[in-house]
Amino acid sequence: MEQIEAILQERILVLDGAMGTMLQRYQFEEEDFRGERFKDWEHPLKGNNDLLSLTQPEALAEVHRKYFAAGADIVETNTFSGTTIAMADYHMEELVYELNYESARIAKRVAAEFTAKEPHKPRFVAGSIGPTNKTASMSPDVNDPGFRAVSFDELRYAYKEQVEALLDGGADILLVETIFDTLNAKAALFAIEEVKEERNIAVPIMVSGTITDASGRTLSGQTAEAFLISVSHIPILTVGFNCALGANQLVPHLEVLSAKTPFGVSAHPNAGLPNAFGEYDETPEQMAEQIKEYLEKNLVNIVGGCCGTTPEHIKAIADLASKYKPRKISSEIAVKI
Repeated sequence: MEQIEAILQERILVLDGAMGTMLQRYQFEEEDFRGERFKDWEHPLKGNNDLLSLTQPEALAEVHRKYFAAGADIVETNTFSGTTIAMADYHMEELVYELNYESARIAKRVAAEFTAKEPHKPRFVAGSIGPTNKTASMSPDVNDPGFRAVSFDELRYAYKEQVEALLDGGADILLVETIFDTLNAKAALFAIEEVKEERNIAVPIMVSGTITDASGRTLSGQTAEAFLISVSHIPILTVGFNCALGANQLVPHLEVLSAKTPFGVSAHPNAGLPNAFGEYDETPEQMAEQIKEYLEKNLVNIVGGCCGTTPEHIKAIADLASKYKPRKISSEIAVKI
């Protein structure tokens, strides 16, 4: 943890780009997701990207290598849906620990390869902790606004299993990301704190919300400042935003975070907004030109890409980020409540 914090003071760290975008290039079909081990599974498995940690581990390792080679300092594990809550869609709750452990182990192995080749530029693994497919703050039933599809404790237990497996597999950082409901994130943070206390360890934590539309709010209705206040009760490495918006739309929200938090600030936006076919058209050059504003305004400490981004995007961002100083992290900056 001390090493990561020290590096963060020296330079802007680069996070990887989209795992899903890269896996789509392989055009995996149902049998590829199943592999030999799950060939007789009763339920459809195509689309369960987390399962590829078990059935296509070399594809994951190759994606990690491409991002590190492009200039990434940190790669995320392939565990965005790695909780019992999300894996229930595939009836694979019993595999959650293994999925997270193996995904972290694969990423850590590749990180070690690059660190050995370039000791002056150590590579890190961030355990990706997604928001799940349920929300603790809102009802999924318009006719029953008081109903909740999941409880805080259910989320907490699910996240705790994921966190333990990611750490056991070698994750250096825990990244609670794409937060659309801050109550879900608080359950994840509670679980992380439990594990830290039980194991008597310190773990760098990144927290990244998502602004869902032009209203400038998360899906559960919080502004950037409200989101920041809601997660600032524990020591974290960075707070930031990812997904949903392109780079330029994130600027005002990053300005709020940068001005009001003593923590580092991160951003990994999409490659623009999706087109009519759900694809992302923004080129690496176009995206880097927009991210340049983050750097010129000294808003970020960690920057990378989300949906639609590739190693080409990360290379353009890394090349640009290397020319700028990181935002100063000062304990004197206070969140105004």
